[in-house]
Amino acid sequence: MAKLLAAVAGGLIAFSMPPWGWWPLAFAGIALIERLLAGQPRRARFVRGFIVGVFWMFPATLWMWDLTPPGYIVQSLIYSVFYGVGAAAVPSGRGRRIALPAALVVVAFVRWNWPFGGVPLATLAISQSNAPLGQTARVLGSLTIVALVGVAGVGLAALADRDRRGAIAAAGVLVGALVLAAVAPDGKVVDTINVAIVQGGGPQNTRAINTSARDVFDRHVAATAGVQVPVDVVLWPEDVVHSSREMQNDEQYDIMVDLAAELDAPLIAGIIETYRDEGYFLNASIVIDPNGETTSRYDKLRRVPFGEYVPFRSIIEKVAPDFLPSRDARAGTGPAFIDTEFGRFATSISWEIFHDDRAFSGVNVGGQLLINPTNGSSFWLTQVQTQQVASSQLRAIENGRWVLQAAPTGFSAVIRSDGSIVERSAISEARVLQHEVDLRDGRTWATRLGAWPMLVIAVALFAVAHRHALLSSDLFRRRLSN
Repeated sequence: MAKLLAAVAGGLIAFSMPPWGWWPLAFAGIALIERLLAGQPRRARFVRGFIVGVFWMFPATLWMWDLTPPGYIVQSLIYSVFYGVGAAAVPSGRGRRIALPAALVVVAFVRWNWPFGGVPLATLAISQSNAPLGQTARVLGSLTIVALVGVAGVGLAALADRDRRGAIAAAGVLVGALVLAAVAPDGKVVDTINVAIVQGGGPQNTRAINTSARDVFDRHVAATAGVQVPVDVVLWPEDVVHSSREMQNDEQYDIMVDLAAELDAPLIAGIIETYRDEGYFLNASIVIDPNGETTSRYDKLRRVPFGEYVPFRSIIEKVAPDFLPSRDARAGTGPAFIDTEFGRFATSISWEIFHDDRAFSGVNVGGQLLINPTNGSSFWLTQVQTQQVASSQLRAIENGRWVLQAAPTGFSAVIRSDGSIVERSAISEARVLQHEVDLRDGRTWATRLGAWPMLVIAVALFAVAHRHALLSSDLFRRRLSN
């Protein structure tokens, strides 16, 4: 029965995620975990935590099966082990309700960053992007949300256990966090500009090897005809312009120059430059101004493992399937931003929007708007796309910036600085999303401090919980001896 309940807990958490988005289920899942750990030996706690991870990770990352079945299985099992270890580290007696939220934070931090840069999808934070707790991201980042989901879960467990004091304490923490989020700095509006996001449309669940890159480019040229002038900035998605050499020497560049001149607005385009002889490619966003010059460029730094580069390539290539990339993307360097005549835009290309540090880096050097050129056309189902929109919402709240997500086949979206969605496209349609958007200055606490303070707090609370459990155990032994 305990193993079945662990599976139910994992499933509840999984279905709190997009695309399902039943966010209160996350609280119920954590409450069930708390009950499953109470009074259990370490081995049982590990097994139950591992089962929770299995029934959380496998459904919530099902999209990966179509991309790489072995990778889907391996990552799901690795991260399930993480949650098993986290559960085993939570004391089974007193202090448990302090340690569980802290353990969830520590495991989340590790999972979001390791191995190979982490896989920060299907997270407790993403589950709350449209919920009240999502607003707390501006306090100390998305790890704040993870901690508070844990607090809500243990509060429910305390209520079920008729522990009135514990339930009131949890409710107090949640209310306090929401009040703090409401008064925390979130920036200020300094200007408003008109931006058009161009989605070229086309079939979903395709591979580059089976798709004409020129067709993708032509669809975006055609869709750009729907932009209403005057417009200040036009945004194209990631990876819609391919060149086998430096982009300025390609015919497609001349077409983009003509578009920028016709619209009398800078065109931000996602490009791929492939250097076959050197064995690498570049994934970048460039700004082409109406005068035909490339005025700014950002090269993607965080690359998708086994998608844009192959770790330990010399070893893995010997047994790698044909769908692994034949060459690696060369990572960019430095803060993530591009400059336009209307100001500096923080830039997170595709996968980078799941990693808070890239958005932080761009906003911390003056980014007044956050753009996310992306390409989800190769993914099966809509799990990645819906979770990416949710992640863009979290980045908006964390940084107090509007976010513009541009995808060739969807979802493209315009998101306010409070995380609310102004408009979102559908899959495969050709569409222009054109809106007045705010440019904002000022930094939130999350932008200034990053994820580290919440991690330190979690580790400290974990240590306090273990000390409390140890002292309680010693006191119990002394009482027995008397």
